[in-house]
Amino acid sequence: MTDVQKVFDSARGRYVALARVNVEIKDGEFLCLLGPSGCGKSTLLNIMAGFEPVTAGRVECDGRPVTAAGQERVVAFQDAGAALFPWLTVEENIRFGLRVRKIPKTDWDDIVTRYLGMVDLDRHREKFPSELSGGMRQRLQIARALAVEPKILLMDEPFGALDAMTRRRMHAFLLEIWQRTGKTIVFVTHDIAEAITLADRVAMMSVGPGSVITRLIDIDIARPRAVTNPRFTELFNEIEHLLEPDLARSEAH
Repeated sequence: MTDVQKVFDSARGRYVALARVNVEIKDGEFLCLLGPSGCGKSTLLNIMAGFEPVTAGRVECDGRPVTAAGQERVVAFQDAGAALFPWLTVEENIRFGLRVRKIPKTDWDDIVTRYLGMVDLDRHREKFPSELSGGMRQRLQIARALAVEPKILLMDEPFGALDAMTRRRMHAFLLEIWQRTGKTIVFVTHDIAEAITLADRVAMMSVGPGSVITRLIDIDIARPRAVTNPRFTELFNEIEHLLEPDLARSEAH
């Protein structure tokens, strides 16, 4: 991603959401986009997904320009209930993605069984999303995304609506899936502890107008990571201090 700019025009005027964003994401990396509300994290993720065009600059995946949604990139949203099809069972939700991607029907049973087993939902395959807990719905959304074998999983605050205990379980689950599959993950969050728990690197974003990635921080703690680790506390305090000016600007708006 090179010199990416995004400008929105409306009846109220011109708003520069992103200005000259530069970042290179490595294959198999777990990157967190971190910043306060309104700093353009979701806009940047939508550009990576191909949902939003850039105003200027260049976004590439494997050397090819990203100008539309592509099979190598799948998005998981915060509201899994809205992302899933409520009239389809757990199993049928996964089959739907396979059908859309034109994956041979002879492979469906094996794929469904594999990914439902991976997210520990195999015994719930005949249930509807409304019969699942919030954490289970997120696991189903992730299974559906992974079943079509994307190279990159883009996640927009997927655990933001979950309670603290479920969220911690989902962190462990996601890291296990990531280590098992080797996918590249870009994860949006405004939670510093979540970013430190999950990421290889944290990309800190400023509040606009004209948001940019202000700093990339390597998370140099072995996994699994505990909040009681002195280095965890040190990184948390460092990032919080760096975010303070943007948090103040965000609150002012």
